[in-house]
Amino acid sequence: MYLPNGEITISDMGPAELRNLIQTGEGTFLEFKKTIPNAQKIAREIAAFANTKGGTILVGVDDNKNISGVSAYFEEEFLLMEAAQKWCVPAIPLRIELVHSGMEDVMVVSVPEMEKKPVYVKGKKKRLVFIRIRDESTLASDEQTEILKQQYSDDGVTFEYGKNEQMLFRYLNEYGEITVSKFAQIVNVTSYRASRILVNLVSAGVLKIFRRYEEDVFTFAESTK
Repeated sequence: MYLPNGEITISDMGPAELRNLIQTGEGTFLEFKKTIPNAQKIAREIAAFANTKGGTILVGVDDNKNISGVSAYFEEEFLLMEAAQKWCVPAIPLRIELVHSGMEDVMVVSVPEMEKKPVYVKGKKKRLVFIRIRDESTLASDEQTEILKQQYSDDGVTFEYGKNEQMLFRYLNEYGEITVSKFAQIVNVTSYRASRILVNLVSAGVLKIFRRYEEDVFTFAESTK
């Protein structure tokens, strides 16, 4: 079989293992693509995995878990490599393999978690950050982007336990969760200042952040949603 540029190799994964993987469905670590749409769009999926815990993209599998297969190997590989090397900053090293399944081939694209975060995707006006939340690659909020910067910075994260933090902890002990706008309201500071305090506490491991209805929500790190 012709494998363009020597970039694609035959995977050790067998057809049964591939089918089992497909049956788990899309999620935090797995994405299905019938074909690669274009380099910029797939760059968002690649960057989201790299900014989270890494993951796998199966090309030649549709959203209904059907194996449609890959025929345009060179085109798919070209778009993937263009996405990872030209649209993602910094560039992301991909491992691309083929798995034979009956009469069809599926491209298995392994995306590593990057040590230095965030990974940006070039946009028309500015660079964007995407993260993986369940089965979607989502545009990161300003808070999520800043947390990635701080957690993977060479500088340590510090915070002070002052009046604002005391009011925050009392509120969380009573209500369990808080948003940036609510925190800004109860301590009477700007949204920017409230955001910085919450981000620092997440980076220090005191709080955790999750998304609900397109809004960031903060809770104590040991609590559950």
